Amino acid sequence: MNRFENITKPLTWLMALLLTAFVAGCGGGNDKAAPSSAKRMITYSIDGGTGTINETLKTISVTKPYGTDVTAMVATFTYTGAKVTVSDATQINATDETQTSGITANDFTNPVAYKVTAVNGTWATYTVLVTIAANTAKAITAYSLAWTTGTPGSAAGAISGEAPTYAIAVTVPYLTDVTALVATFTTTGDSVTIGGVPQNSGLAPTNNFETSKTYRVTAADGSYVTYDVSVTVALNNAKAITDYSLDGMPGTINGVASPYTVAVTMPYGTTDLTALVATFTTTGDSVTIGGVTQTSGTTPNNFTTSKTYTVTAANGTSATYTVTVSVALNPAKAITAYSLAWSTGTPGSADGTISGVASPYAIAVTAPSGTDLTTMVATFTTTGDSVKIGSVTQISGSTPTNDFTNSVATPVAYLVTAEDGTTATYNVSVTLASAAVNPTAPTLGESGRFVILASAGVTGGAGSTVSNGDIGVTPAARTFITGFTPATSPADGSFVQLTNGMSYAPEDANPSPFAYPLKTGTLPIGSAWATTAAMLTQASTDLTTAYNFLAADPNPSVATTVLADPELGGKPAFTRGVYKTGAPLLVSTALQLDAEGDANAVWIFTTDSNLTTGATGNMSFVNGIGSAKNVYWRVGGTATIAAGTTFYGNVYAAANVDVNTGAAITGSLYSTTASITLITNTVTKAP
Repeated sequence: MNRFENITKPLTWLMALLLTAFVAGCGGGNDKAAPSSAKRMITYSIDGGTGTINETLKTISVTKPYGTDVTAMVATFTYTGAKVTVSDATQINATDETQTSGITANDFTNPVAYKVTAVNGTWATYTVLVTIAANTAKAITAYSLAWTTGTPGSAAGAISGEAPTYAIAVTVPYLTDVTALVATFTTTGDSVTIGGVPQNSGLAPTNNFETSKTYRVTAADGSYVTYDVSVTVALNNAKAITDYSLDGMPGTINGVASPYTVAVTMPYGTTDLTALVATFTTTGDSVTIGGVTQTSGTTPNNFTTSKTYTVTAANGTSATYTVTVSVALNPAKAITAYSLAWSTGTPGSADGTISGVASPYAIAVTAPSGTDLTTMVATFTTTGDSVKIGSVTQISGSTPTNDFTNSVATPVAYLVTAEDGTTATYNVSVTLASAAVNPTAPTLGESGRFVILASAGVTGGAGSTVSNGDIGVTPAARTFITGFTPATSPADGSFVQLTNGMSYAPEDANPSPFAYPLKTGTLPIGSAWATTAAMLTQASTDLTTAYNFLAADPNPSVATTVLADPELGGKPAFTRGVYKTGAPLLVSTALQLDAEGDANAVWIFTTDSNLTTGATGNMSFVNGIGSAKNVYWRVGGTATIAAGTTFYGNVYAAANVDVNTGAAITGSLYSTTASITLITNTVTKAP
């Protein structure tokens, strides 16, 4: 710039001199015009901003918009004078810089002094001051509301409208507490207030938005606009089924988003799915199936096919839950009865005793001593779908034999599988019974010759038959033996027929003249007895001894089994032994006696009360093995044999023995203190 001035200044003066000479020559005289002293700034603007020129103060004021960069602005101006320059006030002895309108740029951060120089060399200085206008911005450009109560969160607002009044709409979730919301916002304004109260983005104070709030946004230049903020609480969008069951059976809800599925398994055996009632809880506003409203615990539906529930929220959105119902497979897997049979040695079978409350269960079988355990066949009933030992399927009564020799130490495991695939184990162990021991039978002595012997009397019924033994009374007289056929009477059925035996009373001579000879022969009194009375006395003594022996506890040979239930009928077969009760002994239904293959097996039944058999109380031996002569009944009271029944054994009663019509007795009848009465019966002393 200085170099430019060094060149232009001499040129300027040269031009001035030439012009002066030219004027003088033209004038043809000696008068010369003085150089101009004009040095005024006529117009001034900066980048389109017009300056205000104060001629008195020699100032020029220019206002530029807010945000204008003043460091390199170009002025456009007109003036009178020879030139315009600007000196750099930041430099000492700075050379003025010529200003060219519309071209020369200057930094207007600070006032700039323009020097307008006249032709005559005088000058005037104009100070240019550039002022930046205050900010007019007053917008809210982003807005949200936050809450800390309940489930903390925030929601953005939607800004709409035009100046000077805008609107901001904010929707917050269902159940949000709108009484203490904190606004977060960005603004171009200088201040934000609500009712004169300053608002700070993201900070207290909170505002209650139960009613709308008007924000006033003021610009730096003092202008303002308003934003009306309204808050809407969204309708409930919940639409879940949170719990579901059918007729008490829980459902399993699956899925993370709609459509969901619900699986319900009904118990095995459920056959009717046409009217099942669902119980459910829901967060929705309504629940329907095909448009039909569903009421928990009330509405029935046909679930032979799946059903789709539509759950609608308060805000109108919905979710679907498809319910599928299946019936569980059979879980039953029990062995309910079990027995083992063997064909080697003495064929037979033995029932198992099942025990346990949960798998593995135990089945204990006791087989007779000496039983071959290597080839046993099981018969069983099961609720399961299959039964196996190892991998071999077991068929009741027909599966190839199994070896139970070591089953006590290592039980044979039956795996029962249910239809639903669950299993239960039954461990079978077979124990060999100890060699059976017979109870000791009483010594009968002289009483053993009698088929009927009573203390007070013997009454025979017409049509009865007594065989293979004597009858007698003692101490009662012969007159207390009634209804028996004398030798001279015809066999017309009006008396008891005594076969293979004699009748005795204490007053009889020896040999007894009143001993009725049998039609098939005679049985004389033993020569050891001097009198009939002596024989009967001994017989009575022996009878009492036998009675007392049977009443004793324990038996010399075996332990006594105390009966928990005095009813013998309908029970599993009784094996040899002594069975005792203080209660009345009953044989209401069939009674079986199991000799366990021993023809000499002995049974002793003893009661301190009465013995009563029922109309179907027939007796029998298992497999026909056993003898009535080895069955003993000790009765502390009366023995009553039911009509038409079959009775085995020797009855030793302290009171009466009453045999009802048609009963057949194989054995002997004794009464130690009372009478014996027959009514059309058959009494046969067991061989």
